[in-house]
Amino acid sequence: MTNKDLADFLFPNINKTIADYEKEYPARDLPENACVTRYAPSPTGFMHIGNFYQVVVDYVIAKRNNGVFYLRNEDTDQAREIEGAVEYIRHVLEHYKLLPDEYEFRDTKETKGNYGPYIQSERKDIYKAFIKELVEKGKAYPCFLTQEEMDIIRENQSAKKARIGIYGKFAKYRNATPEELIEHLKNGESYTIRLKSEGDFDEKFKFDDLANGEMELHENDLDTIIYKSSTELPTYHFAHLVDDHLMRTTHVIRGQEWMSSIPVHYELFKTFGFELPKYIHTPLILKKDGDKIRKISKRLDPEARMTYYEEKGYPIYAVIEAIMTIANSNYEAWREQNPDANFTEFDFSPKKMSPSGALFDLDKLDNISKNYISKLKATEVFDLLNDYTKEYDTEFNELINKYKEYTINILNIEREQEKPRKDYACMKDVRELIWYMYDELYKVSEYEWKNITDKDEIKNILNVYVNKYYDESDDKDTWFNKVKELCDELGYASNIKEYKADPSKFKGNVADVSTVIRVAITSKSNTPDLYELMRLLGKERIINRINMI
Repeated sequence: MTNKDLADFLFPNINKTIADYEKEYPARDLPENACVTRYAPSPTGFMHIGNFYQVVVDYVIAKRNNGVFYLRNEDTDQAREIEGAVEYIRHVLEHYKLLPDEYEFRDTKETKGNYGPYIQSERKDIYKAFIKELVEKGKAYPCFLTQEEMDIIRENQSAKKARIGIYGKFAKYRNATPEELIEHLKNGESYTIRLKSEGDFDEKFKFDDLANGEMELHENDLDTIIYKSSTELPTYHFAHLVDDHLMRTTHVIRGQEWMSSIPVHYELFKTFGFELPKYIHTPLILKKDGDKIRKISKRLDPEARMTYYEEKGYPIYAVIEAIMTIANSNYEAWREQNPDANFTEFDFSPKKMSPSGALFDLDKLDNISKNYISKLKATEVFDLLNDYTKEYDTEFNELINKYKEYTINILNIEREQEKPRKDYACMKDVRELIWYMYDELYKVSEYEWKNITDKDEIKNILNVYVNKYYDESDDKDTWFNKVKELCDELGYASNIKEYKADPSKFKGNVADVSTVIRVAITSKSNTPDLYELMRLLGKERIINRINMI
């Protein structure tokens, strides 16, 4: 018997060859130097910030270089698949407007692109054709080692301080004859198929990673499992080789945790004689925790989950900008020079990624977001707020729509000016900062009085002001002059310079009196422009609030 007999026995119904699939998936008709990237998640967990980092890099490299960005569902580990994970991936891509050029979604039966199926479990026959050819050429073989036998091998290796794995003399079925292997198959024994490695661990090869530079690595000599008969599916190592080759991927962007797999993948591409894609192993996402910097944790850090950013209501622009800022060290300088450009216009360079890790800072995200929101029109902020509160705060959503123009006017305070206020980092902040403008929400348990705290004095200031000085038809200058007149009448300095020259001559100053008025009608000592707030509230509501004190 020959290896061809063994291959035919293993895969009797696989008639297509690798050559057939090469014709079925020809080289893409793209401009020279176009980049083909893919986001290839395993639906064994929900999308996190590290995944999103890779998506953004995939997207910008493809778009910047006239290429294709596609989505591939790597569902070969079906025992660990989590319900809803695939749907959530699609949701994130749609929410952030990072839609792939090619994709397939099983639940909605949506497919786009000519290089599918884009779901690995639907590509079984393709993988089998590639594995069949390896077996036929004597480069792969069925292995019947049980879990118990492998555990014993591992224990012996550990005891002798040998490298862990199935290689060389530990690969029990590596040199078995086709007849012997077929006999095991006829007995119905469970098996895997292993690559018959030709590597030598004592030898090294050079590997160029676009982010980490040239590396020298030990050759792979492990007889790596490439196929499991129990699922009729390949392992990640093998499936990614076949798919990246046939889908004509030019750049594989993945996390640093896959660095240890490079020798296996290098050997697999070499075994088939396929051109190796360019690899970019992205840095770990780090965070500052007190005085320490550590890897961001899905278990410890809520911001590791992509749901966090939607639950807080961060604009999609801000989240993408924050990622781009940590992805390339020169992005911030570029953004300053190109404030209105799309991020895909940036000349992204993997060499400017930090191999030591990317520090993701929520304070930085907040600053980016505040700057962005401050430049929006009030109507645009209202639209963001409306979309957010529809899902996350229905009570507030009803209020802002009941008083839509009023809400837009609140959001417009100190907005359209040279230096606009930067209060809101996310939509969740808005209610927390303007709730006092709605009578339905105005239930005060504590007032933030500052320098003037005597209740009788506070009531006197307010009563004199409302009864003698306040006129809602006044323009801003007239309004402020009347506040100063109030100060003069009640023994407070209307001029700050005079107050600083001799504070003992006065009960306080105009800022103290203004604070009393501010706190009386909002309960807060820090608010947007007081004149604008009073203009929107109106005299009747102001008096009602003063009477509540």
